[in-house]
Amino acid sequence: MKKCHVVYLVCTAAMIGTGLGAAPASSVPTTHVVHPGESIQKAVDAAESGDTVLVTPGTYRESVKVSTPGLTLSGMGRTTVIRPGTQKAADDTCAEGGNGICVIGTKDKNVKGVTVADLTVTGFTRTGVFSMATDGLTVRGVTTENNGVWGIAQERSVHGVIRGNTARDNGDAGIFLANTVKTEEGAADTEGTLVAHNRLEGNRIGVTVRRLRNLAVADNHITGNCAGVFVVGDENTPKAGDLAVRDNHVVRNNKSCPKTDRLEALQGSGIVLTGVEKVLVADNTVEGNSGKSSMSGGIVLAASMVGAANSKNEVNGNRLRENSPADLVDATSGDSAKSNTFSGNTCGASKPAGLC
Repeated sequence: MKKCHVVYLVCTAAMIGTGLGAAPASSVPTTHVVHPGESIQKAVDAAESGDTVLVTPGTYRESVKVSTPGLTLSGMGRTTVIRPGTQKAADDTCAEGGNGICVIGTKDKNVKGVTVADLTVTGFTRTGVFSMATDGLTVRGVTTENNGVWGIAQERSVHGVIRGNTARDNGDAGIFLANTVKTEEGAADTEGTLVAHNRLEGNRIGVTVRRLRNLAVADNHITGNCAGVFVVGDENTPKAGDLAVRDNHVVRNNKSCPKTDRLEALQGSGIVLTGVEKVLVADNTVEGNSGKSSMSGGIVLAASMVGAANSKNEVNGNRLRENSPADLVDATSGDSAKSNTFSGNTCGASKPAGLC
């Protein structure tokens, strides 16, 4: 009996070992290296989920579209440069839209876990890095400059992380986040998107957050724009807001920008809220923002272009000085004005008086 028992165990172990040996090995992520003169798009198209496309220093004249989940597209620093191309690729929707890098999901499914890192995107007629229908997109260490509209833009996306980038001298916002720009809809939940530790300078607006909820704009250095931060809502529901703007350094955003179809001329706006609710503006340093627009000043609760009220916003613990026409400005009228709170701010003057 004992011998049979031993034989049974040996046989069982052999069967288990055979089964384990037959199991397919997990795929190992691959790094696809791209050199000057080679196509980034071809490397992206050849890559699988979990792979890295590593672009070596040099100038690459093309647009790049990413739709593979889990892909990392990385340069090797600012000297990896992507500029507009002269030849059309087979799938040229990104270039045709005037964009440098596009990360795009589908109408029914977000593309998950993509990273774009450590490169420069410059000279595109619309956007340096554009994303739509993404989940968990990370953009880090990217320089976007001299693009016609936005430096980094994201629509219909969740769980995004935009960290440690430089957006300079772009035609509209350095960083632009929205539910959508094509239709009028209520605010969308970004499920915790974070915009942090970026440097934003020389743009029309440093950061624009339009018709969104549940995100944070934190620890950014914002200077030399026409306006530092815009948080924008409208009359639709859910209402924009329920987000935080905190610990940012918003200084001397005094560039002058002419009016557009959607917005008056801008100059000297630090942090502007318009048509939003439950926004926390806390612990920011806001200095030297000066202009004569209705939205000029340090922290401004501005009248909405479509009549949507600012309500239940909290402006707490900010350090303000030398902003004109005032450090704190609240143009909210009616009962909504009473629901906005100002406390613990260090400032010299406010409109109306008594907010400091």
